[in-house]
Amino acid sequence: MYNGFRGAKLHLDGLANIHLNGLLQMTNTTKQSSAHVFYPKPFKFNKSRSFSTTFAFAIDADLPGHGGHGLAFVISSSMNFEYAIPQEYIGLFNASNNDNISNHIFAVELDIVQNPMFEDIDGNHVGIDVNGLKSIDSASAAYYSDEELKSVSLRGTPMKIWIDYDGEKMLLNVTLAPLKHPKPKKNLLSTHVNLSSVLLDSMYVGFSSATGLTGTEHYISVWRKKYEELKEPWEQECTSHRFSFKDLYAATKGFRDSELIGSGGFGKVYKGVIPSTHTQIAVKKVSHDSRQGMREFVSEIVTMRRLRHRNLVQLLGYCRRNGELFLVYEYMPNGSLDKFLFKSKSSNLSWSWRFNIVKGVATALLYLHEEWEQVVLHRDVKSSNVLLDANMNARLGDFGLARLYDHESNPRSTRVVGTFGYIAPELSITGKSTTATDVFAFGIFLLEVACGRRPNIVQEFSTEEFVLVDWVYDCWKKGAILETSDPNLKGDYQGEEMELVLKLGLLCSHPKPGSRPSMRQAVHFLNGDSILPEIPSDYDHQSNYFFGGTWRRSMSVLSSSSSSISQATVSSDSSVVHVGR
Repeated sequence: MYNGFRGAKLHLDGLANIHLNGLLQMTNTTKQSSAHVFYPKPFKFNKSRSFSTTFAFAIDADLPGHGGHGLAFVISSSMNFEYAIPQEYIGLFNASNNDNISNHIFAVELDIVQNPMFEDIDGNHVGIDVNGLKSIDSASAAYYSDEELKSVSLRGTPMKIWIDYDGEKMLLNVTLAPLKHPKPKKNLLSTHVNLSSVLLDSMYVGFSSATGLTGTEHYISVWRKKYEELKEPWEQECTSHRFSFKDLYAATKGFRDSELIGSGGFGKVYKGVIPSTHTQIAVKKVSHDSRQGMREFVSEIVTMRRLRHRNLVQLLGYCRRNGELFLVYEYMPNGSLDKFLFKSKSSNLSWSWRFNIVKGVATALLYLHEEWEQVVLHRDVKSSNVLLDANMNARLGDFGLARLYDHESNPRSTRVVGTFGYIAPELSITGKSTTATDVFAFGIFLLEVACGRRPNIVQEFSTEEFVLVDWVYDCWKKGAILETSDPNLKGDYQGEEMELVLKLGLLCSHPKPGSRPSMRQAVHFLNGDSILPEIPSDYDHQSNYFFGGTWRRSMSVLSSSSSSISQATVSSDSSVVHVGR
């Protein structure tokens, strides 16, 4: 794709010329001449021979109602047209080779002269040509506006054309519209044609045009496609996991605000439906400004697509376009847990649901840490990343910060990533994520669910903040830990279960990583298979560096050193793989 053809190094012959503004002029008022423009390297077609293109064009005839002969989009086995004739042959064929199956030429012609020799339907038509100019199908130039067919002249008015071929269905769709008109829903031509014998493995792609007894100016312009994606050769192995931007754009109604279901430091999340399969999806749109580590990041996305657990949101794939990355997940109709905990004045989330949710998240983390083929560190466990399916079952989602490493090996050193309030104390010092740092965040999550409060609490009659885990710990020391339960529950909960979740939350968020339980132990505690130990005597966040000056100073330095760090999610690395999840 080119935003103008200057610097494109295309193969030009005949009258073809590229203007300083990037506009491609195929012909001018010179009579009985032709022009060709091709991309200089052949395109490699896959087995299905599928392809798609769109371009803008304008035909300015020398005499109103006359002129010739037309313009054609061409896929050809060769760029050599020295024996081709202008005028009615549009610079592609001559009398002896027209309709020869050895030509290996496919074309879509924009013809403004009716030629009885080729049985043209009129002097203003779009035709589909295979190895010759007797079109296998054609239609008078027109477009659909609000499902109503409107005729349009190919002369004068700038137009846009879309040409899409599905090699598996052997279906060619051609759509026409005025330049500023959106692509019509209905095609002008929809023709079944088998191009397997026409298109070789390598073919040249370009344009051909010709003038006749009167001069005609043919222009072509390719503006940057709104569906243009960023693809690199190494992504070939990820093809089955990559969504087209066009499909995501259609699924989310153009990323319309009405489809927005979440936003934050990571970007925005939109709900959508893939038109071809009617699959409901959630699309996370993440901005990035660096290609550093992208190959490794996409590789890990593809790996994590293979994760399968009833309490994980399924990552379906990804898409890249310009400076944006799109992560595609299965859609969860009940949204995120934090919506129920914090964004409604009176939460209707019962304790039985909450207890089932924390057990679901625990089993998901156990699967990630110990039961899959590699260790997966989620690195951003929190209520907003826990989604609820149609039956209110928990699904841990958002693997935008996740990292993998082999069992029996040490995780590699990384930068600080995560969300303020959930970051383990040692992570801000060592920069190394471990299963223990995930357990710490899980502990804060448990307190969120049980208390109905965020990690940092603003006092009711003051703007001063204090830390949730400190508050719960202080209440435990006073023998009043149940007083921290969510007031929205109005006491309607199982006391033993509530105390279990609160105490486990404190144990998991122990300031020393070695004193935290593993996720397997946490699951056993929640299922009643093991007895929860008492809170250890050395448990005191108030005097620990995490909630003391060292941690706060380190976070302050990180915040001031990078303008890209969000208020919700922190990273000390400007790399695409870390910032803004």
